[in-house]
Amino acid sequence: MAYGVALDRQMDLVDQRLRDRVPDTLVLVEHPPVVTLGRAKTTANLRLTPQELRARGIEFCEVSRGGDATYHGPGQLVGYPIFDLRHHGRDVLHFCRRVEAALIETLAGFGLAGRAIPGKAGVWVGERKIASLGISLRRWVTFHGFALNVGVDLAGFQVIRPCGEEPEIMTSMAALLGRRLAMDTVRARVAAEFARVFGFGESRAVLS
Repeated sequence: MAYGVALDRQMDLVDQRLRDRVPDTLVLVEHPPVVTLGRAKTTANLRLTPQELRARGIEFCEVSRGGDATYHGPGQLVGYPIFDLRHHGRDVLHFCRRVEAALIETLAGFGLAGRAIPGKAGVWVGERKIASLGISLRRWVTFHGFALNVGVDLAGFQVIRPCGEEPEIMTSMAALLGRRLAMDTVRARVAAEFARVFGFGESRAVLS
């Protein structure tokens, strides 16, 4: 799904969630190559200009999420939780920790020991980063979200310094396991772990 299409869908779901017309919803997609720049709005962590990125076929978008420069591409599972935090403790940091917990449990199901690092958003395996996290909030409803590297081409990260880190710090499930993974299998596991961590029934975890 094109990044702009996914962003429009998020905004529509946020509006519907604010009106209580939809339940908490998790949107799970893959994107064509795109670099997004969060609220920090600093280009220091872009290794190419927006024009150079576009010349390489990589879209560039400035967005309202937290965090800095992030790369998305095929083989990466991007999740957008549209959750009303009035029903989840009204605590953004606690929400982020629960998102990380769901991803850590997902990795555990594939034999990978993920971990959170205090003071750093996202999930790591050893010293390598496998998932990025950046959340925005509108009247307690979350949008934007996380990116889990399943089988993404890690060379894509060479165009940025991911959230201020060197590109080589990034890894993927496929790289660590030495084999390809079916995205549908990982997607289903992520949905199930979100349902468990946030106390939903399986019917509340919406795959898209």
